[in-house]
Amino acid sequence: MKTRIKRAARIISGWIFLLLGVAGLFLPVLQGILFLAVGAFLLSPYIRFFRKMKCVLYRRFPRSREFAERLRRKFHPTGF
Repeated sequence: MKTRIKRAARIISGWIFLLLGVAGLFLPVLQGILFLAVGAFLLSPYIRFFRKMKCVLYRRFPRSREFAERLRRKFHPTGF
């Protein structure tokens, strides 16, 4: 039950970040690209398109993979 709640919270927050990112592309106050990136990373385990984009990003920019791994170990040491 707890994992279902976590999964639902992750999916909902991912979509909220994506919506904020789209709004941020047009509003000068919000950082649209940052919100889009966070939303895509939250949804990447569940949506194939975002998973592929994450793989492309990691291949093109290897240091971003290292940074993401450090964050994952720091905030979620047992893994996703």
